[in-house]
Amino acid sequence: MRKIRSKIKPVIDHWNEERIASERALMDKYGLRRKKELRIAEAVLRSFRNQAKQLLTKADESKKRVLFDKLQSLNMLGADQNLDDVLSLSLEDILERRLQTLINKKGFAKTVKQSRQMITHGRVYINSRKITFPSYLVRKAEEDTIVLSGESK
Repeated sequence: MRKIRSKIKPVIDHWNEERIASERALMDKYGLRRKKELRIAEAVLRSFRNQAKQLLTKADESKKRVLFDKLQSLNMLGADQNLDDVLSLSLEDILERRLQTLINKKGFAKTVKQSRQMITHGRVYINSRKITFPSYLVRKAEEDTIVLSGESK
């Protein structure tokens, strides 16, 4: 039986005050419940960066197009992009695309914690499909289709 390897990397400097303070600030700003959610966002960012680093050494235009299309559909890159733009993405760029953050920014909820509660209680629909996890990365095309259950039916 195959052992599934975790994508989340452990923290090396456990008691670094600056890192702990910056993580706490991000958790408060984006309404994250546990640091595991932060680690998962870091893993997504690391994946995008690793793909860009591999493409710097190769001249594979089809793979570049796939990466750029993915990042454009998530509204993380504009039309004029290159691999340096992918490498300059930050953790906040990933956290800004979470459903929980977008619900709060659109004004459906007063706080990010309230938006998280609305999502987990099943009140949020995207393209008439119920989404119940706050970490869902919303695509640019789906932003306008976010509705609450009272408004959708």
